Amino acid sequence: MNVTELLAGLQAQHEAATTRAGELQGQIEHFTAALADTEARLAELDIARKVIAEAAPAATEPDPPETETSTAYQAIVNAFNQHPGQTFRARELHELLNMPTDEASVNITRSRLVRLLRQGFLTQPGRGRYQKRT
Repeated sequence: MNVTELLAGLQAQHEAATTRAGELQGQIEHFTAALADTEARLAELDIARKVIAEAAPAATEPDPPETETSTAYQAIVNAFNQHPGQTFRARELHELLNMPTDEASVNITRSRLVRLLRQGFLTQPGRGRYQKRT
């Protein structure tokens, strides 16, 4: 390879890098504009929330009635609160809480346990076992 070929190769690499830098600069400008729009929307939403909170009357409405789902979650949470160091399987919880142990009911509880796990209330020390997060 002679010097002319080397210089031509370097020029091609320089042009490619320049093109890529331009593309990246365009993306930066696009994301900067999108960020500014999103921050402005957040500010508008914050102002709207504050105005509504100030205009709304004090909470005098009664609490909504408990549903079967909320009471099931509460029973599960209470069981873990009463036994904070113990691990449970879904079927064991059903037995502890005197709930039906048919497969469909236990599967619903499994999905509730996974939701409580995702929300950070529980940990999963083993497959299918759940424990209150300490």
